[in-house]
Parts: sequence; structure tokens; C-alpha cells
Amino acid sequence: MENQNNSINVNEVESSLSGLSSNEMFNLFKSVRRQTIELCEPLAIEDYVVQTDTFMSPPRWHLGHVSWFYEQLLKKYYKDFKPHKSDFSFYLNSYYQSFGTPFNKAKRGTISRPTVNETIDYWRWINMQVSAFFKDNKLDDEVYKMFLLAYNHEWQHQELLVYDIQHLLQDKYDPKVIKYPPKHVGTPHKKEMIKIKGGIFELGFNPEKWNDYFAYDIEMPMHKVYLNDYEIDNAPVTNEDFLQFINDGGYKNFKYWLSDGWETVNKNRWEAPLYWEKDENGKWFKSDFKGKRFIEDFPDEPVINISYYEADAYARWAGKRLPTEAEWEKAASWDEDKNAKRLYPWGDDNPNDVNSNLLESKVWAPTNVFAYEKGKSYFGCHAMVGDCWEWTQSEYMAYPGFKSGFAEYNDKWFGNQKVLRGGSFGTPRLSTRNTYRNFFRPEERWLINGFRCAK
Repeated sequence: MENQNNSINVNEVESSLSGLSSNEMFNLFKSVRRQTIELCEPLAIEDYVVQTDTFMSPPRWHLGHVSWFYEQLLKKYYKDFKPHKSDFSFYLNSYYQSFGTPFNKAKRGTISRPTVNETIDYWRWINMQVSAFFKDNKLDDEVYKMFLLAYNHEWQHQELLVYDIQHLLQDKYDPKVIKYPPKHVGTPHKKEMIKIKGGIFELGFNPEKWNDYFAYDIEMPMHKVYLNDYEIDNAPVTNEDFLQFINDGGYKNFKYWLSDGWETVNKNRWEAPLYWEKDENGKWFKSDFKGKRFIEDFPDEPVINISYYEADAYARWAGKRLPTEAEWEKAASWDEDKNAKRLYPWGDDNPNDVNSNLLESKVWAPTNVFAYEKGKSYFGCHAMVGDCWEWTQSEYMAYPGFKSGFAEYNDKWFGNQKVLRGGSFGTPRLSTRNTYRNFFRPEERWLINGFRCAK
């Protein structure tokens, strides 16, 4: 599609994005854009326009929308901005009311224009405009901040692309590269619950400690909460664990389910996680990026593509519960020896191939929950960043003292959603950290999500 010569590798970018020069910011821009295109390169032209359900978007729309987002910045900050020959705002706006009435998300696959070729031409035009902008302008603090937001916005859409491509193609998508996770060496781990002492805990992102790092406004302000003593699983719930729930009639017994969850299960006739099917012999399998695989062949991977309702029902069945986001964050971030928080479970160093399974790992599936020994937290909790997002029981609401930093972005979604923490094999490495708050409605399960239990 587009040659992005001389772009830097996202893997080599420091988590600290503060103080980058205009040239470095443009190199990062090229790297972000290249990663989006790489996700689309295995697609056929027909794949770009299909919308398989109301909750997903066609790949064409994602390509156009992330480009449209940069165009809004160029209109505001670039005095030499030259408008594109066509205005695609009617289609490419997502939910920003300040830019006009957004196109109905559920119908993004019902129109053929802009065409795929027009969208790609628009993509290239935006790249040239941003190139000229960085060449001609010095970045003040506001512009710098907004372009960092745009990069993070595109990383979010890269992950949404992974979700949507999975729903569209399942095992028919052929990633350019599939790598293997590290093999655990040493004494085998066993699943157990970790005891964590309660008390006062400061929840959220600390901009004074991590002033060189990007974080969303919803991760702040850091504030004190009180935790009782608790226990939390040292690993996410696995396929093998969840199969026991299914085989014990978990989907057929109302007593494990919230009222809305039980109604949802019966309405949609759920019997297992999304993408799970039974063959003619009654064996569960799933079709995913690694092909058609029988569940019994990867029992130690985290169970994924489940709703909050299913996670909550399993926890009740197991005599446990889901953790709060504060309990999850303490288990992931707190270093008892240093009496301080870590940015990631393993410390403040960047995610890489040996500590986490994220998008750049190119594994394209969850891994054995104990595969990344170097990624465990101080308390010994594994796979807290990477593999799959984890449901918490916490409602997605503003922290006390919250101040919106980005109009019409994250804070407009407060209410009626649950917080997830961590990151998945589809999450770009610079797009998550211990304090990152993802959020989805409790019935949604097309995202790469799992859970661990607490009590």
C-alpha cells in the first residue's frame, strides 16, 4: 500500500514519549501508521467493506477514521493545510458531536463509498500532509500533546481492528508473521491464590513519578482507597478451568448468574465462549488466528471472548468473585520491598518479547498463563499485562477529582460499563500499563477478554 521507508520500530521506542523532536515525532507517526497497514495487508479487497455485526466496523472504516482524526488536528494547527478533494467526515466521524452528526455505527457496512481505493488515497494524502506539517512547524506543548493522543488513538484502533478481523475471518486471516512465546524453564508453576495485605492504596497513574509517560485523563487523579485483606489468582482462568464450569452445567443453572446475565444467556442461547463450537463427536474447538484448534489441545491458555456475565457466573460457581480494579492494580503494581508502585507488573521497563504477549509479539493468540516468567508481578501474579484483558467488578466511573483532558473522548462513556485491566495479544506495547482502564458493556465478548478471580 504505502512505502514507509526509514520508519522506526515501535519496539525500539521508549515508553517515555516526552521531549521527542519534530523529526522523532514524525518517525513515530510513520511507525504507528505502518503497524496499522500491516494488519490490513493480509486482507482481500472484499474484506475491507464487510460488517459482520452491529458492534464491529469494516476495516475500511478504521483506516479512514484514524486518518480523519489526524485531519482534524491539521485543520486546527496547520496554517498551510490543504483540504482533501473529498470530505469524508459524514462517514468517518465516530461519535464526536462537535464535528457533526456521526454516521450510524451499526450501518457502516451498508454503503460502498468512500471506496477502498478512495480510502487508501485519503490515507496517503494524510501522511503527506502530516509530513509537511512536521517539516514546517515546531511543536508547542498543546500540539505535542494532541499528536500523542492521536498516536494512542490509532493504537486503540489497531486493537479494535484485530477484534473485528477475528470476527470477520477467524481462521481465514493469515498474519504475515507468527512467532512462538518463550518456553518456561524451571520448576513448573501451579495455579493458586496469592494473599495480599489490605490497607491504604493509591489507585491510578502518578504524573509526578511518571511525568515522561503518556496516560489518559481517566487514569487520574491518583487517589487513596482502602482495601481489606484479599486473595487473587496468580494466573487468569484457563480453558481447562472454564470447561469444568461448562461440563458442570454452568450455563444451565440460573443460580450462578446475575439477572441480566441469565436473560442474556437465554436470549442468545449461549453455551460456551464466543467462537467455541462442538464437532460431530461433541468435542469443543475454536477457529481463530492459529486455525481450527481443539480446546483440549491448549488447556493452559486463558479463556477469552467471554462477557462480564460469564466471568461473574464462573467466579460464583467457583466460590469466588471478580476483583475490584483497585485489587487488580495493587496485585499488578505494588512492590512491597520498595514501598512503591510499578508502571508494569515487572517494573518500569518497556514491554518486550520476554515479559509480555502484546501485538508486536506477533503470537496471535493467548499463551500458557505461565509462559512469561519475567512478566510476573512482585506478588507472583502472572500474565497481568498481555494475553487478555481482565474483567473487574468495578463500574467505569470517574475517579474522585477527575478533570477531563480530552473533550468528547473517554469520559463521555462513564456509566453502564465495567472496567477491564491489563492488555491483550492485540494491544500495542505503548498502549497499556498497570493503570490503564479499558471499559466495555457487560454483555460484550468479541474483544480479547478473560479474567482472574479473587476472594
